[in-house]
Amino acid sequence: MGQNTLRITVQENEQAVEIKLEGRIAGPWVTELSRVWMETAPRLAQRELLLDLRNTTYADAAGKQALSYIHAQSGAALITSTPWTQYLAGEIRSLESQGNNCLEATPLMLSSTESDDHQVN
Repeated sequence: MGQNTLRITVQENEQAVEIKLEGRIAGPWVTELSRVWMETAPRLAQRELLLDLRNTTYADAAGKQALSYIHAQSGAALITSTPWTQYLAGEIRSLESQGNNCLEATPLMLSSTESDDHQVN
């Protein structure tokens, strides 16, 4: 995976849907993340959404807004592991509380598999 790309993996089981983000949430990848969310949201039903940010390396303003929108719409659990991803989670929550969570639509790498393993920090 190149340094300017984003990998999005969607994993589903009976209890949760996890969107794992790896790389940069910026530029055209914001539109792709939005597209993935629009496809995933109707399948949530009563399941929890997990946004795995542990391997996210960067998010521009539009990326943070897209994440904030997803978080506001779903109440997603934000999974973090580093000081930077913890900071990003704080930014997402801050934008949500300010009401700055518009969603833009954007293309990306999508892999959909089923998984029963989820770790939430």
